[in-house]
Amino acid sequence: MSVYIDPPTWPGHGRMWSHLVSDASFDELHAFAARLGAPPRAFDRDHYDIPSEHYADAVRLGAVEVGSKELLRRLTGAGLRRPKHRRRTPVG
Repeated sequence: MSVYIDPPTWPGHGRMWSHLVSDASFDELHAFAARLGAPPRAFDRDHYDIPSEHYADAVRLGAVEVGSKELLRRLTGAGLRRPKHRRRTPVG
């Protein structure tokens, strides 16, 4: 059971971001994020958005560095993936 972080390659709001996920539970993820100092608003469905300046802190706390595809594979394999719902286009 581990917490994983991908490289900060996701742009947004003038910063670069990483994703932080667990392969065990959301409880594990929330506890880790709290130790890191991530605010609850950083949680997005199944992961935390972590700014690049906190990447090294997450690794020091024990987050395992993986690529984005591996992070998604582990999240999905754990059954914790919560994808965004697609909008339905009205018929007719």
